[in-house]
Amino acid sequence: MQKITPFLWFNTEAEEAASFYTSIFKNSKILNITRYSEAASKAARQPKDSVMTVSFQIDGQTFTAINGGPVFKFTEAVSFVINCADQEEIDYYWEKLSEGGDPKAQQCGWLKDKYGLSWQIVPAAIGEIMSNPETSQKAMTKILQMKKIDIAALQEA
Repeated sequence: MQKITPFLWFNTEAEEAASFYTSIFKNSKILNITRYSEAASKAARQPKDSVMTVSFQIDGQTFTAINGGPVFKFTEAVSFVINCADQEEIDYYWEKLSEGGDPKAQQCGWLKDKYGLSWQIVPAAIGEIMSNPETSQKAMTKILQMKKIDIAALQEA
């Protein structure tokens, strides 16, 4: 059993978002969908029998999404990091997750998807690159000029 599960608040797009995310990541699936009962629909001001929560897995990590209405929005204060093995993987996730997202919210490997959720798409070796005293300053200067991270440009630094 997973000890901690990210719980994502959506207005009405929980099922759509879960389907979107599970279509992008391998080894991912929708686990369970619950619907608003009459009592819950009155309390939450959501239509009876509409989707309340969607439980899903992305590469073995379980998430829960709720349709809670327009009260809360995602912010950049919370993001999900995708550690990528190579440039091909960075390009893949960047293309898929940025589709329909906010192009102004893209910097240093960060992007905001079409639901407002923030992602960091980085090379798996980013920690090593940034902690090396000989290369970290040049690498940071390069990263600050990028939207999507370019591994070859970082290696030049």
